[in-house]
Amino acid sequence: MTNRQPPKKDAAERKALTDLLDVMAALRTPGTGCPWDLEQDFASIVPYTIEEAYEVADAIERGDLVDLEDELGDLLLQVVYHARLAEEQGAFAFADVVHAITTKMIRRHPHVFGDAEARSSGVAKDWWERIKAQEKAEKAAARARLPGAATLDQGDVPVSAGAPARSRLSGVPLGLPALMRAVKLQDKAARVGFDWPGLGPVFDKMREEISELEAVALPADPRGAGQRHPESMARIAEEFGDLLFVMANVARHLAIDPEAALRGANAKFSRRFGYIEQRLADAGTHPEQATLQEMDRLWDEAKSREKS
Repeated sequence: MTNRQPPKKDAAERKALTDLLDVMAALRTPGTGCPWDLEQDFASIVPYTIEEAYEVADAIERGDLVDLEDELGDLLLQVVYHARLAEEQGAFAFADVVHAITTKMIRRHPHVFGDAEARSSGVAKDWWERIKAQEKAEKAAARARLPGAATLDQGDVPVSAGAPARSRLSGVPLGLPALMRAVKLQDKAARVGFDWPGLGPVFDKMREEISELEAVALPADPRGAGQRHPESMARIAEEFGDLLFVMANVARHLAIDPEAALRGANAKFSRRFGYIEQRLADAGTHPEQATLQEMDRLWDEAKSREKS
């Protein structure tokens, strides 16, 4: 990463976390607060929370520590925002969030924070599952104490206190990026033995899904791809989704983060296409005036330069 650190603020000028909490409280105060902020709820803020997390990842990938400082602040604001909404409903406050994550980190690392015996014994074979089970029991008890026993959505459907045990796939948030959620769903199913025995069968399934997509997507349509019948497009979209789901399984078996892999492919495409644009500009032209053959040649040139 680059080391373009901004000048540090004077101690008297530096804001603290309590200042941020006060700002959020002011924004959400009826009558004197911000009209836009007062209209927001958990669901309306979620897209911004996801966006800010991606902007943090982007700053890290670009190696820009100045942007990273700013983006981490934006992400922290999202935590403060959600905590304020919960506090207004009498559910929990920001201090409870801090307490919960601190307690969780200590509990999940007995080999670091435990007594002398725990530290010397290292990580027990089943410690993770035991701790997760304990945390689930504590969450169930906490839900029962919430006003009206109502909770936020934990996966596919909202739940309430006293509800029967749900699917093994419960708890995988709907708001996750689709590829990431696919991997997490597959991980949960694999824990109970619902998984391919190895990578080979997954590749076989991938080829099967490619054939099924070809069967519905390749037949000639005189109206063109953009004019297909809605039922045909729905079938094509379904088969394409099945293929992506299998590709996520391939990534899982290879211990690859599919989101990171795709971000890398996006960056590579942008870099190589940028080379095409630059070479055409050097020649006094631009992509709209170039033929596909010319751009393909420059693409191969960019690819060759990267490899060498």
